[in-house]
This record gives sequence, C-alpha cells and structure tokens, in this order.
Amino acid sequence: MKAITIEQYGGPEVMQKRNDVPEPEVRAGHVLIKVVCAGINFMDVHTRQGKYANSRTYGVRLPCTLGMEGAGEVMAFGQDVQDFSVGDRVAWCITWGSYAEYISVPAALVAKIPDNITYALAAASIFQGSTAHYLIEDVARLEQGSTCLIHAAAGSIGQLLVQMAKRRGATVFVTAGSAEKRAIAIKRGADHAFDYSRGDFVDQIREANGGNGVDIVFDSVGKATLRDSFRACRKKGLIVNYGNVSGSLIDLDPIELGEAGSLFLTRPRLADHMGDRKIVQHRANDVFAALLDGSLQVEIEGYYSLDNVEQAHARIEGREQVGKPILRI
Repeated sequence: MKAITIEQYGGPEVMQKRNDVPEPEVRAGHVLIKVVCAGINFMDVHTRQGKYANSRTYGVRLPCTLGMEGAGEVMAFGQDVQDFSVGDRVAWCITWGSYAEYISVPAALVAKIPDNITYALAAASIFQGSTAHYLIEDVARLEQGSTCLIHAAAGSIGQLLVQMAKRRGATVFVTAGSAEKRAIAIKRGADHAFDYSRGDFVDQIREANGGNGVDIVFDSVGKATLRDSFRACRKKGLIVNYGNVSGSLIDLDPIELGEAGSLFLTRPRLADHMGDRKIVQHRANDVFAALLDGSLQVEIEGYYSLDNVEQAHARIEGREQVGKPILRI
C-alpha cells in the first residue's frame, strides 16, 4: 500500500512516499480501517523530529508510518472486538500510521462518526477536539464565572479551547503573536486578546481582570511563556502546560510555584484521558454534537496529498497556518 514513512529523524526531507508498505494484518482487539482523511498535526512534526523517541506515553519508534489521527471506513476487525461492523464510519487519534491507505487501530481508540459529519471534518476535529475537551472538562473543570488565559489562541487547539471555555461560561483572555491571529481568537469568542511577544501582557491581563490573576492558564507554548503564565495566574491557581512548541523549560525549580502564589502546575497528556472506548466515544460525541449544532467550529486550512504532505509540515513548523491541514489519501 501507499504510505509516508520515516527511517530517521529530521526535517521534512526524511519523509518517504512508498508504494510497497505491507498492509496491516487484522489483529485481536484491533480494527482494520481504510483511511479516507488524516489530520496533520504538530505531533506528526514532533514525531518526525524525534521528540517522542524516548516517550513512554507515546511509544512510536523508528521506522514508522507517520500520522496519529484520521477518519475512514472499517474493513475488518479482530477477536474480542464487538462494537464495530464492516462499513462503519470511524475516526481515531493518538495511534500512529494514518498517512497510509490502511491502518490497524486498537478498538479502544476508535469512535464512530455520525452520518452528517464528513470524513474530513472528523479527521480535523477528533484529536484537537478530544484534547480541548479533556483540558476543559477534566483538568480545568471550568464553570460559570471562571477566568482563564489561553496562549496561542489562534491555533487549532487554542480556537477550540476558546469556544469550549465560553460554552462553560468563563471569561477568556488570550494571547497570540499577530493582530490577525488575535482577531481570529476574538471571532471565536475570546473576551480580551493580547500580544504575548510584548513583556507587558501580564499587566494588561491583570488590569482587565480587576487587578487579579486568572484562575487557570492553558499554555501550549512552553519555554517562551511559562514563567509569564505564573505571573498571570491568581494565588493557588492552576497552570496547564499541555505543549512546548517554543521548547521545554528545563531549569524550573518547584519553589518558583510557591513564590508565584502556591500555584498548581500540571503537564497532562491526552493518552491518559482516553482510557477506554466509552470515554473515547463520549468525547467524540460531545465534539461532533457541538459541530453539528454550530456551537463549535473547526476551520480546515487546506487539503494535501501523499505527494505534497511535506508542504503542510513546513507550514506547521513555520507557524504559518491557523486552521487544520487535512491529508486526503
């Protein structure tokens, strides 16, 4: 079958389009799926760069087929799989091999798609939607009257966090690196938007919030913003560091959390919040229902093929895209 594989870590040039990759076998507990669309994510870039080479949570190793999110049609399933039928329309994430014509996915990570959700929209929303869902519902537990700060709010997950936080009744402060991106966050419902490249955004947030820090900060940027996130948070507030696109903060002393106001800092991962098929389907159902009723919007940035997927990777690395790139198989 056709697939995009890597045998070494590096830039987009290490991606190989192959026509001779063996089709995956039907395995016990797995669902064999014909891939229609795959989402293209920072995690795919990080996989290619080797950031998960030693990860215990995400055990993808070389050589591998890229792509950790997608949507398609069930072709077969192995022993101990009871919830699926051949022909079911499904989506999945955090299992690798989606940049290919076929993939074998653990049944516990597969969610059924409603008839009126397209494959492209499912592939654009299952990973980021599930991520935003667990961050809002399980980690932050936002409620009416909460205040939160969302960094990189024009990104795919950032836009979803803004929308979900507003659905929960929170006041939403955001940062983004350009006026265009701040306008996108405001369009999605953010109450206040600031430039995180300027050193005074913390003061601006506190001024707009009655002199107070926010209850919760969602920080996917990492090194460039994390200490500012501490300053923007109220005493005994929560810092949710769910990404590190600017690099890791490797010199953090826990005493800093105490000095900043007895803060709580967590570094969660989606895999630990997708424990079984019931919760996977629950998150997918909530996301798909919100897409259908219009309370949640996902923008597809563009469509790519196996022949030009490296262009999407380059745009993500350059932070040029604000919507979700989709790979059509």
